[in-house]
Amino acid sequence: METENSVRATKGRVQYYESAKRLLSNKIILAHILVRTVKEFQEMSPEEVAGYIEGEPLIGKAPIEPGLTNVKGERVVGLNTENSEQNEGLIRFDILFYVRMRDGLSQIIVNVEAQKDEPTNYGILNRSIFYASRLISSQKERDFANMNYDDIKQVFSIWICMNIDQNCMNNVSLANHAVLGSYLWKGRLDLINIVLIGLASEIPKYSKEYELHRLLGALLSNKMTTEEKLGILEAEYGIVEEAVRKDVNYMCNLSEAILERGIEIGKEHGIEIGKEQERSRILYELYKLYIKKKIDLDTLAVTLGISQEEALEKVKNYQQ
Repeated sequence: METENSVRATKGRVQYYESAKRLLSNKIILAHILVRTVKEFQEMSPEEVAGYIEGEPLIGKAPIEPGLTNVKGERVVGLNTENSEQNEGLIRFDILFYVRMRDGLSQIIVNVEAQKDEPTNYGILNRSIFYASRLISSQKERDFANMNYDDIKQVFSIWICMNIDQNCMNNVSLANHAVLGSYLWKGRLDLINIVLIGLASEIPKYSKEYELHRLLGALLSNKMTTEEKLGILEAEYGIVEEAVRKDVNYMCNLSEAILERGIEIGKEHGIEIGKEQERSRILYELYKLYIKKKIDLDTLAVTLGISQEEALEKVKNYQQ
């Protein structure tokens, strides 16, 4: 039973985050992200920027591993499950696409990564640098040939990390520090651009400063209803696309399924949790089951859709 609980909970969590990435890959959502992260588009409307995104983001097309990323063929690539077990250790970019610039000629390459929380076993900035570097090196023989390094396209690696303790955003790029002399070396410092976006568990009130965080927070929230999310998207951001509405509804249904699974686990251990009590009661009952060693840490973590480290921290806070 414990293994079955863990397997079913894991499947629900994987489906939930796959749906989150699919939701983010809608062009109008990507356009809202670009307007607030790429200087070239800051004075444009998201609707206009959406028209500059080339092709349609696809699923599971861009391995990160050297020798695979720059395979010729489909140029606009997209999502994947990022499940190393299912893909024999192969790690892929979440969302990857080309965007034309306003001159109609040049292009940039954009990678958007969604993380349910900040990793604890490595620095996320290190990983983002690796991804951005791969976006540069993979252009060889695909976007430029031989020694034509001036044809390298700008890359933007944008990381959206949920469950951070504050709403924040950082831009990381190359810098040139003259140590001796004033010689001007030829080349571009803006080829690599990394954006780290942290989302707090509670979405901020609407303001110009937190415009992007409120949008992303609403989209990725596992607490808000479909109606609440769609209300914010339409009233505050003018997003009414049917594809987005369908993805929001699907994601909310998965969140509801995870909630129901928490109720099921409680019932299996003789605990009746009413729907009207919703998440807060379910959380506490699951914490108690773990403390009493009725369920294991993996089942607790995947049922709640959080890491094992975060689950342990929540149990610790509950015990205080």
